[in-house]
Amino acid sequence: MEVIPTLRNIIRKQLISPIQEFIKDSRAVGITLLACTILSLILANSSVSENYIQLIETEFHFPSWLHLPHSILHWINDALMALFFFLVGMEIKRELLIGELSSVKKAALPIAAALGGMVVPAFIYIALNAGTTHQAGWGIPMATDIAFSLGVASLLGARVPVTLKIFLMALAIIDDLGAILVIAVFYGGDISWTWLLVAAAVLAIIWIIHRFRYYRWWIIVFGGILLWYCIFNSGIHATIAGVLIAFLVPLEKLGDYEHNLHDPVNFIILPLFALANTAIILPDNMGAALGTTLSWGVLAGLVLGKPLGITIFSWATIQSKLGEMPGGTNWTQLIGMGALAGIGFTMSIFITMLAFNDLNQQNIAKLAILIGAIVSIILGLLLLYRGSKQIKKSSA
Repeated sequence: MEVIPTLRNIIRKQLISPIQEFIKDSRAVGITLLACTILSLILANSSVSENYIQLIETEFHFPSWLHLPHSILHWINDALMALFFFLVGMEIKRELLIGELSSVKKAALPIAAALGGMVVPAFIYIALNAGTTHQAGWGIPMATDIAFSLGVASLLGARVPVTLKIFLMALAIIDDLGAILVIAVFYGGDISWTWLLVAAAVLAIIWIIHRFRYYRWWIIVFGGILLWYCIFNSGIHATIAGVLIAFLVPLEKLGDYEHNLHDPVNFIILPLFALANTAIILPDNMGAALGTTLSWGVLAGLVLGKPLGITIFSWATIQSKLGEMPGGTNWTQLIGMGALAGIGFTMSIFITMLAFNDLNQQNIAKLAILIGAIVSIILGLLLLYRGSKQIKKSSA
């Protein structure tokens, strides 16, 4: 009779508890995404490569009048990622209402830094690719992966002040908002105003229902699916539906929804995204692939443009007294955080899939994003470590 309870205790202690502890670790999302990326690259360049890629591109034969995504890859990128954007949208709304972006004084520095971190990388990319077949990828180096960058920053523990982590989080959230706007405006298809009007009607109905303080989870779920379908058929990228519906979630419900979605999004949807979108078949001549203006534009934008833009715009904001340096930090650490913002990953890969239809261009850009992430991690950690030593030495 005691065998089953004992077995349950063993399973809970040896299997479930370690998994739960790992998920709670701030580094877990970044580690999981990195592991999935490595696995995807191995599979794509192994003897099972053809089967693996065929699995990702498996077609679903829905009736044409339904106008739905037609492959596993499209379902992940167009449908499941809408839940990721829903989570991002709620984080943006919370920060705007009660968080680090809720006042001009709080928001000035991260807004300026995020703006610099988007404008300068895009400018560098365009300078290298203007007039070429690669110019549509200018949005790729603008993005910052919030989970990955914060996960890497946490590797140094107390050496990175909490104020600096909050600065990076606020910067990355604004960066996400910028990326969302770029996707909506520049990376959609032909616009269907009929479907957009229906989408607007759906949003209006949900808003009216909430005005009467009738909050039910099924309204968000059903309304979100309907909104997603309308936007999917409108020509604007369907994931924008996640952000729009997030902004209709009442403030008092944000915490519950974020809590319920955090683990499924970060440990199911994002790993699936990484597995499906980083199946890059490495070219025999790696030097030639990385010698294009496309790869250099992405690499230079992420590795150089991000820290340069963030630092210059932050310096200007602080010098003009519009913002303040994060407490207990120095410029070396701020530049280090700017370097970590060069980890584009999720959003950069996502924009790559929208910017290019050519598989070769997609793979070159993805490879540059991955190399850029590695260089940004190393550079960011070195600068943050050096900055913490400078502060320790000055206070001694």
